[in-house]
Amino acid sequence: MNQDQLQRFERWFDGYTRRFFGSDDFVNANLKHKQEHTQRVRAESVLLARELALDENETRIAELIALFHDVGRFPQFAEYRTFSDPKSLNHSQLGVQVLRQEGVLEALPREERQWVETGVGLHGRKSLPTALTGRALLFAKLIRDADKIDIFRVVADSYEQYQRDPDNFPLEIDFPDEPGYTPEVLEAVFNEKLIDSTRLRNLNDAKICQLGWVYDLNFTASLQRVNACGFLPKLFSFLPQDDDIRRACQKIQDYVTTRVAQNCQP
Repeated sequence: MNQDQLQRFERWFDGYTRRFFGSDDFVNANLKHKQEHTQRVRAESVLLARELALDENETRIAELIALFHDVGRFPQFAEYRTFSDPKSLNHSQLGVQVLRQEGVLEALPREERQWVETGVGLHGRKSLPTALTGRALLFAKLIRDADKIDIFRVVADSYEQYQRDPDNFPLEIDFPDEPGYTPEVLEAVFNEKLIDSTRLRNLNDAKICQLGWVYDLNFTASLQRVNACGFLPKLFSFLPQDDDIRRACQKIQDYVTTRVAQNCQP
């Protein structure tokens, strides 16, 4: 894939996503939020690709997967007014359907097309299939990391904005903002286990689950990025400050610090 093709894909994405904007301010605000998220994930993907020493073509493919990773979010939110897959449909698989129905990737070689569809289709899964190998696995890991890095940024900023003025917060909140949290969710994160979204009961559960994503980051470079940006302490501050929460947060921070330090050793 060359740079001209990447620019054509970008123009298609801009035109496609504009179709879903209209007179509903709530829908428009959330769709704009996803457009901005997409551009930041593109930038994160390029940074990671360079850290992993991918060549120019591979870096462009990683950037293209990032450009298209959330394309399914736009028809999803326009129809269902939610980004919650359990409440609507699987946005990752919808993204692949959109790309196929629109014939977007037909100009790419078959192998590159498969890499893009695999990355888009699997980026939102709880975990990757064990049978995935080679470059398909690499690109799938890369988009999942880049996506999580920016989601750390998004939720940290969003929780801060929501805390200041919850009544005028313009974006969707997936879970009720209730006191407390589910002990089983915190225990799962403490034990480095992935959590199914159906087990989350309130906003604090969602925050705990998001913190646990550090254990699912594939590359040390991704952990370095999260650590350097200071996302974790900011997220910690939005949780109830009891002893169990503090122990879990300390373990998460220790894990990141250790992984980063090990990579920096000569």
